[in-house]
Amino acid sequence: MADSMEPRRDLVIDGVELTVLGTAHVSRASADQVRKLIQSGDYDSVAVELCRSRFNALMDPRTLAQMDLFSVIRQNRVYMVVANLVLAAYQQRLADQFGIEPGAEQRTALRLAKDQGLNLLLVDREIGITLKRISANLGWWKRYGLFAGLLAAMVSSDEVTEEEVERLKEGDVLETAFAEFAAERRDLYVPLIEERDRYMAARLRRELARVGARRALVVIGAGHLKGVTEALETDRTDPAEVLGDLERVPPPSRWPAVFGWTLLILILAGFGYGFAVSPELGLDLLIGWALITGGLSALGTLLAAGHPLTILSAFLAAPLTTLNPAIGAGMITGAVELYLRKPSVGEFSRLRSDVATWTGWWRNRVSRVLVVFVLSSLGAGIGTYVAGLHIAERLIRAGG
Repeated sequence: MADSMEPRRDLVIDGVELTVLGTAHVSRASADQVRKLIQSGDYDSVAVELCRSRFNALMDPRTLAQMDLFSVIRQNRVYMVVANLVLAAYQQRLADQFGIEPGAEQRTALRLAKDQGLNLLLVDREIGITLKRISANLGWWKRYGLFAGLLAAMVSSDEVTEEEVERLKEGDVLETAFAEFAAERRDLYVPLIEERDRYMAARLRRELARVGARRALVVIGAGHLKGVTEALETDRTDPAEVLGDLERVPPPSRWPAVFGWTLLILILAGFGYGFAVSPELGLDLLIGWALITGGLSALGTLLAAGHPLTILSAFLAAPLTTLNPAIGAGMITGAVELYLRKPSVGEFSRLRSDVATWTGWWRNRVSRVLVVFVLSSLGAGIGTYVAGLHIAERLIRAGG
């Protein structure tokens, strides 16, 4: 084991001997080293950089097939699902280059721990909480920029050599996909890496005490190796306090809601003023609003290859939903598309592999519902501002 090139640290924490192994999640060498260490028989516990939801997705292919798309749309969780799929697709694209299953070293650790009857500890923070804390750190414009950057990274044709992956050791799909952005962005680095380092260290201390471990192997992305071991050695805070603090999701900013309702009031006031000037002007403003918001939302749905009736629903719904900040056009179009083109069980099963390619997002009916939601919402949102400017221009001309 001494000749392994995988970065590792050996330390004793709370009387437990730990081997903290840094891995790359698309690396054959990492999977091989995990196998060697566990098969050595030196450990009674194995900890992995997984949360419960990622563990379920990794070990049970039926997880995606059991996703309730109607609930995802109704609860407005589409962007969270899309972000997860984008991250999974990015990792899948890297893994496909090297002919190795994504998360191979984690699967190896999970399988061997079960076979040998070892304690299995999941120590990472829930991915949903991490993404929400990232979002809370960013303004709305930065969120869109980051999302666009992730999409661009996903569809990029540039290949990464296995040697570069082994050398860089970026770690899991989160920091691999965000690496270009997080390196120089404190607002991304803190929730993505720094907080998770502290979280995994605290969770590890709590879980080791819970199972009464004596010797444990900790399998984490190499990008976390330094931060996790430093937190283990220096942070004496009660683990429960650290976990409670880092699992808290900040309340959403009130400014988007305030801005949305303010814009709505201004638009309605514009309609009222237009009708006060003349019924013809007021009617013209209403027609312009309907054509612009409905037309751009329908265009977004068309670009998403939505069903003709879904395109029609976008045109009819957008003029109304844009006047109600509590509901979006995508909630209507997504539900209509799902009703008209129900995905098969096979499409749910193929979802993870299909979204690894740009065309797969449109080919698979599950992901296409998500694309319809996003693009119809984007079209309606753009239409709101374009139509608002149109109303302002007409009123200024009428007043002049």
